[in-house]
Amino acid sequence: MWLRSSVERSGCSEVAVAEEDTATERVVAPGAEDLERAAEAALRPRRLAEFVGQRVVREQLELVLHAALGRGGTPDHVLLSGPPGLGKTTLAMIIGAELGTSVRVTSGPAIQHAGDLAAVLSSLEEGEVLFIDEIHRLARPAEELLYVAMEDFRVDVVVGKGAGANAIGLALPPFTVVGATTRAGLLPAPLRDRFGFTGHLDFYDDGELEQVLSRSAGLLEVDLHADAGGEIASRSRGTPRIANRLLRRVRDWAQVRSDGTLDLAAARSALAVYEVDSLGLDRLDRSVLTALCTRFGGGPVGLTTLAVAVGEEPETVETVAEPFLVREGLIGRTPRGRVATARAWDHLGLVPPEVGGTLFG
Repeated sequence: MWLRSSVERSGCSEVAVAEEDTATERVVAPGAEDLERAAEAALRPRRLAEFVGQRVVREQLELVLHAALGRGGTPDHVLLSGPPGLGKTTLAMIIGAELGTSVRVTSGPAIQHAGDLAAVLSSLEEGEVLFIDEIHRLARPAEELLYVAMEDFRVDVVVGKGAGANAIGLALPPFTVVGATTRAGLLPAPLRDRFGFTGHLDFYDDGELEQVLSRSAGLLEVDLHADAGGEIASRSRGTPRIANRLLRRVRDWAQVRSDGTLDLAAARSALAVYEVDSLGLDRLDRSVLTALCTRFGGGPVGLTTLAVAVGEEPETVETVAEPFLVREGLIGRTPRGRVATARAWDHLGLVPPEVGGTLFG
């Protein structure tokens, strides 16, 4: 009973992953509030051969998994890092499918106590995969418990309190931890060192995203023209998750306001309705960029002041809008604050003020 309640508290769910199973459908409950996540899960590839992009990581991971299968053992623990939406969760599910085993799914924020993690670990079966999303957000006591479990396949359960407390060591069957993180630098060195394979996922180029979109269009049973796929790919920020989301929005527009054909005109019209511009900037991105240029003369301006100007929290501006704006060379971060680049002024169709020191090329 203690183990069952702890597992439920930790938010861990078991997902059976097999070649002909509906694994990803069972990760997401297709309720009314989860339709978007269900649609996203349905488009995920199930095997490494279906996975588009990330050629180096895919090849390295294939070697790790197939070598372990050849030895009849479990593969080393796997750490996947990179920005959101690039396929870390998908690869975790694929690992289970390639190994022919089940995947237990949980996340760092869901495990607040060592007992929660102990319950999850104690219920694992031999060869299973434990996927921990946002592993950098594990509580410190749970981290320390995970160290021992990953290295020695053992978990120490403390029974009793105070002077009468006693630690009981429970042997665990061999299993594989797959950790996913968007901030690998926050992982403590002892935890990072226990992963036998670390793969970093990079942003996709437009050609790879067009392949993703072509595959997704086939699964959605829609007619996606090549030029429309290229247009959607160019506005997807190098991220498959965004590309698939925009594809579904273009499909909606074509279904309601056209004949259902996803051609270039439909793609451009739909993306205009959803305020996604030619660079992939959305409403928040443009608000930040416009405020920086028109209200603050291109900067420098502090993050908090900029966030107030657009009516958002500083953390939202910093974590949601800024990474893409910086990556695209539209804003720069300086010790004095945020500044607009020459490309930002050009993209907005504005003329920068002739003030030295505020314009970055």
